[in-house]
Amino acid sequence: MDVLITGSTGMVGKSVLLQCIKDKRVKTIYLINRTPLKIKNPKVSELIISDFLKVKELKKNIKNCNACFHCMGITSFGQSSKYYYKVTFEMTKAIADLVYSINPNSIMNYVSGEGTSTAQNSMIYWANVKGKTENYILDKGFKDAYMIRLGILIPENGIKAKTKVYNLFYMLMKPFYPLMKLIPTITTSSKLGLAMINCFYFPSKNKYLDNRKINKLYLADLKKT
Repeated sequence: MDVLITGSTGMVGKSVLLQCIKDKRVKTIYLINRTPLKIKNPKVSELIISDFLKVKELKKNIKNCNACFHCMGITSFGQSSKYYYKVTFEMTKAIADLVYSINPNSIMNYVSGEGTSTAQNSMIYWANVKGKTENYILDKGFKDAYMIRLGILIPENGIKAKTKVYNLFYMLMKPFYPLMKLIPTITTSSKLGLAMINCFYFPSKNKYLDNRKINKLYLADLKKT
């Protein structure tokens, strides 16, 4: 499987990237970033672009794409509604259009969030923007697509959040990780990464995956082996 990953400089994207590197089913990994991650691995090909709205210019550098794990995103806190819409919807649309033009038979996993409004009738602005983004991907015509409505994620393997406040939270909660991992509504970075890969090999009728479903999908490959 050849995969394209966005947001690998962030906690979620890096979680997925590390799992893809470990997984023998993943042959090639294309990273699209605004700033270099500078990771050295024979599987990885990193593509840098400053403006994601022009991401179609990278098409010539991507030989094939069976799956896209779109992990790039920002918090709505402290952002103008115009900028949040640009990053969340317009940039995601550009990525989806690129992937579809390369291989319409690919799957696309979009890291959304709990509380997203598919009906776009929420009182919360970000929930409606993410809902519109989810709907665009689901209606695009991909072979398959999944909306990863991520909740609490426990980072592993030295992964850290880019936001200082989040890192402080994780530092304070670290002593409780063993207990937190027993809660079915909490997932880990390795489980998320493997669940994303398993979406390709174990299709599900449910296109909206919360933490509980992520934890079940993570087990799919383990049960088979």
